[in-house]
Amino acid sequence: MIRASIRGGAGYVGGELVRLLHDHPDVELAQVASSSHRGRYAHTVHPFLRGRSDLRFRDPEDLEPCDVLFLAGGHDEDAGEVRALAECCERVVDLSARFRLRDAAAWKEWYGTDHAAPELLEDFVYGLPELHRDELRAARFASGVGCNATATNLALLPLARAGLIERAVVDLKVGSSEAGARASASGQHPARSRTVRAYAATGHRHQAEIAQELGDFELSFTASAVDLVRGVACTAHVFPTRGVDEKELWRLYREAYADEPFVRIVKERHGLWRYPEPKLLAGTNYCDVGFEVDERTGRVVVMSAIDNLVKGAAGSAVQSMNLMCGLEESAGLGFAGLHPV
Repeated sequence: MIRASIRGGAGYVGGELVRLLHDHPDVELAQVASSSHRGRYAHTVHPFLRGRSDLRFRDPEDLEPCDVLFLAGGHDEDAGEVRALAECCERVVDLSARFRLRDAAAWKEWYGTDHAAPELLEDFVYGLPELHRDELRAARFASGVGCNATATNLALLPLARAGLIERAVVDLKVGSSEAGARASASGQHPARSRTVRAYAATGHRHQAEIAQELGDFELSFTASAVDLVRGVACTAHVFPTRGVDEKELWRLYREAYADEPFVRIVKERHGLWRYPEPKLLAGTNYCDVGFEVDERTGRVVVMSAIDNLVKGAAGSAVQSMNLMCGLEESAGLGFAGLHPV
């Protein structure tokens, strides 16, 4: 049995880690830490634990040694703490942005500061199993993933691998939980309700992850806040290096994802749910991907959907942990979603 602990366990992503690990067949969730809630029962913050767990939040400084430590704090926290934590924990999965980029210069360009622990960057494997499965099996350290980057990476991966992307224009609609559990002016209900508001027309930091993982092509990227709690809906307009038809797209996407446990091709001829829809994925670790070809212009439209808190964060982290610890990759991630919801 793997003993796992969570540092930063009171936020939305921390809560999803608690939910997934609590019911994981091969994991004992031994400790959950939060400096702002220490001493309180975890179910007072995560009500799904009521009657199911007597875990209390511990002080982050009092965590005991464990097999796997999940760090669910912000990227602005001290990256150097990983050095000390690694001495008492066999494996570390850091869900913040601190170790997603392998290049310290890229970090400074996108985050505006020098990286606090550049010597550790090469030790971390980017925690998206669909791109780094073999490396994760041998890894001691894994990074988290950006939720918008995940939706985009999985939408475009088959085309990027085939060298078919000359230019891509990516539009994302995202739910309010992306903003985290801390109160903010942009996260209040009056500001979020019934809106479609572009908050990153250009310069979104997750672009750096996409460039790192998919390679060099012209990418335009815009994110908008919409009236959802969970979910990312990605629509990518791809201008290919040559003409492609739907038969070739089917072949590329099937070859890329036929054996992936959590990526599904969603492209139906009839019905309401012909294309990926984040509403159907709430609480799941799935990424649904679909596509169309504009016969008049040659443009390829690729759509994807995820739950930003699960496949875009905690779910990919648990999937990475499974690989790192030699467990069944899909263990603890079997929730299929709800409909209607």
